[in-house]
Amino acid sequence: MAEENWARGIIERLATEGLREMQRARRWGIFFKLLTLLLLFSALILIAGTLSESTRGCLDKCTALVEMRGEIDADGPVSADNVMAGLQAAFKSKGTQGVVLRINSPGGSPVQAGMINDEIRRLRAIYPGTPLYAVVEEVCASGAYYVAVAADKIYVDKASLIGSIGVIIDGFGFVGAMDKLGIERRAITAGANKAFLDPFSPLTAPQRDYAQQMIEEIHQQFIAAVKAGRGTRLKESPDLFSGLVWNGARGVDLGLADGLGSIDYVAREVIKAEEVVDFTVKENLTERLTRRFGAALANGVLSTAQHGFHWR
Repeated sequence: MAEENWARGIIERLATEGLREMQRARRWGIFFKLLTLLLLFSALILIAGTLSESTRGCLDKCTALVEMRGEIDADGPVSADNVMAGLQAAFKSKGTQGVVLRINSPGGSPVQAGMINDEIRRLRAIYPGTPLYAVVEEVCASGAYYVAVAADKIYVDKASLIGSIGVIIDGFGFVGAMDKLGIERRAITAGANKAFLDPFSPLTAPQRDYAQQMIEEIHQQFIAAVKAGRGTRLKESPDLFSGLVWNGARGVDLGLADGLGSIDYVAREVIKAEEVVDFTVKENLTERLTRRFGAALANGVLSTAQHGFHWR
């Protein structure tokens, strides 16, 4: 009887191990089939994306569009590199009758905005027969307006927000709260001003004066760019460079913009080329799928490893 039970136990264990091996093999087989399908799909999307990029352009008369949507940031979609690449492609396209820079941005990096402003001026000098118009949607403020003033003309909606010609450094100071809580800030620096604007250290009067002087200089650079771009169109107003924003209609009255108009209006009535071709540099489908595929592949490998192998 004991021998029969022993033999039965051996058979059950062998059967269980065999079943486990079959499950492991099936899981790995499914995994590799899915991996192959995903790779083939990614390759097809990559080819399609490449063909799409290579055929992008204006074969006949068209209005070339480049969008600035969101904060101007070196690491974001509205970086100087992306916007300048779109503008360069738009101007180079043989069928381009005019370029529209459609703006919906609260501003951002003054450095990135300045780079785009400089590039617009350079392209306008290289292609004097191709006008560039800025068309504002909801907002064109601060650094975004810094970019817009490089255009031949600026068009807005009557309810757009435009302006904010100013500079700000903002932050918080926690020194008083730290004193109440008995927290000591330990910052060892080489250089008396190395902890300048550190929120956990007191801001001295000389440091405050220096910060004010610094942003005043940047503000004057901003004002100079606006005056260079808008010229005699600007109306005298004590608040013009105060950092205030105005609605589109008021912006036209002040000379901050040239008129009311949408992209369709500018393409049809100003540029006289109704077909709009988008040259905006965007994250394409290939890039999105590649990123998602990478995450899915990592999860798949982890899941397979967790189910396919066991500690004993």
